[in-house]
Amino acid sequence: MTDSPLLVLASGSPRRVALLKQIGIEPGLLLPADIDETPERRELPRSLARRLARSKAEVAALRLDARLTGERKALVLAADTVVALGRRILPKAETFAQAEECLALLSGRTHRVFTGLALATPNGLRERLVETRLRFKRLSAQEMADYLASGEWQGKAGGYAIQGFAGAFVATMSGSYSSVVGLPLHETAQMLEGAGLPVRQNWSEGALA
Repeated sequence: MTDSPLLVLASGSPRRVALLKQIGIEPGLLLPADIDETPERRELPRSLARRLARSKAEVAALRLDARLTGERKALVLAADTVVALGRRILPKAETFAQAEECLALLSGRTHRVFTGLALATPNGLRERLVETRLRFKRLSAQEMADYLASGEWQGKAGGYAIQGFAGAFVATMSGSYSSVVGLPLHETAQMLEGAGLPVRQNWSEGALA
């Protein structure tokens, strides 16, 4: 469909691209929005997820050159995932010590993962927030050491990736698995369809390569 909107993903995350492809969508353009993700003073986790998703969508929309889209309508999709223990926002672990602290805090406890969605359209900004609750098993010292040695935690919110080895730590989950990975597919599909993107267009043609 030549009149289909151009989907711009305000992220360079391979995980989010793979999730979109899972439901038959391939972004026409990746336009990562580098913003300061530092929480504001006393900012709550859900507020942070909303604000960062909104900011990413707005920054990417401003950067979008009309020459790249021609006369096609563009939709700019952004998301941000925040891991929280109560009101405490856990960092995107960049160091061994940060990851170790996150695992120690999550061990045997229930935590929440918030993913904010923002879709910049020619008619304005649409937003959603998805909450998922998870409980980790109580981790032994050896389990923590093995996971830390894998290096899989690097750059991951809360110091873990549910789609990887840490999936073995999740005892219970209530909510969206894909949201914890980085993009809630149900809500994303609803938003895109509502904005005029034919999500199921490629389904009859089989999976995207």
